[in-house]
Amino acid sequence: MKSVFVTVGTTSFDELISCVTSEDVIQALRELGYGRLVLQIGRGAVQPVPYSSAQFTLEVFRYKDSITEEIRTANLVISHAGAGSCLETLGAGTPLLVVVNDQLMNNHQLELARQLHQDGHLYYCTCRTLSDTLKTMDLSALNPFLPGQTEKFAAFLDKAVGLQ
Repeated sequence: MKSVFVTVGTTSFDELISCVTSEDVIQALRELGYGRLVLQIGRGAVQPVPYSSAQFTLEVFRYKDSITEEIRTANLVISHAGAGSCLETLGAGTPLLVVVNDQLMNNHQLELARQLHQDGHLYYCTCRTLSDTLKTMDLSALNPFLPGQTEKFAAFLDKAVGLQ
């Protein structure tokens, strides 16, 4: 059964959790052949009720010591645009769809997602466009994030936050 792992990192991103568990997005995931959705909800107030049926399973947790296994075994990761979550997912070679929190001021997350998308490593969207992005993205077109590119990534981050 194909699975999707959703992570908000150590923060909260209630809009993403609400969006990814909406009927529209669940239906899009099912149409794409996904039967399992695992949510890491962080410290958010939105806490969906887990369920399991013959067609679909929803699992929910706040934190684990490590989410490496969830990232490694997922067929798709949907993540906030935090640098740590992006790097870990790209390093694992798991396809990544970043959902940018457009409510943040001075949104370096958008710059990061845009650059990694331009380099062909991931897709990105907002909560409003998540369902449409899922339906139109081609995961086979993504370029691997090769080992040794962490320096390039760190230099981009330094530039994005004004350290260079």
